[in-house]
Amino acid sequence: MIEIGFDDDGLDRPAPAAQQPSPDRDWRILEEGLEHPASGYFIAREEIASRRGDGLWTWPMQLAEKAWCAPLGFRRVFLAALDRYGVAADADLARSFALGFGIQDAGQRHNDQFVALGELVRPRTAERKRTAPAEGRRIGRERPRQGADTRAPALDLSRSAG
Repeated sequence: MIEIGFDDDGLDRPAPAAQQPSPDRDWRILEEGLEHPASGYFIAREEIASRRGDGLWTWPMQLAEKAWCAPLGFRRVFLAALDRYGVAADADLARSFALGFGIQDAGQRHNDQFVALGELVRPRTAERKRTAPAEGRRIGRERPRQGADTRAPALDLSRSAG
């Protein structure tokens, strides 16, 4: 079969969009959404800003459960995807990453309002700490454990005179 083309065929086709490099080698930012080619995981562009009932962002919380997901790489590519798709990040996004991954990029401590996990969790005050009960606590067992042999040891007859 012979293909016949015209010189202006190239003018009818739209030029492919220039691919911007992804901030993480494990993820690709596509027009349709975020893709992790090694695992086949895909986050659709329309769903990237989805929230849970408590206001936290769905994807940082969900990806924190995946053993194959590198936290810092995902965070970088997720923020870049939000920027590319025109989705505004907010304080709940920072909380989502902090609660989900418990991470902070050392190079971005002061410029993206990332909340460290330690800033969200407060230690117990002296009043809130439980005190150990002084009385009523048994130190030793009062009866043998269930299934334990309670019989007296057998006599060793090998030493008997004979």
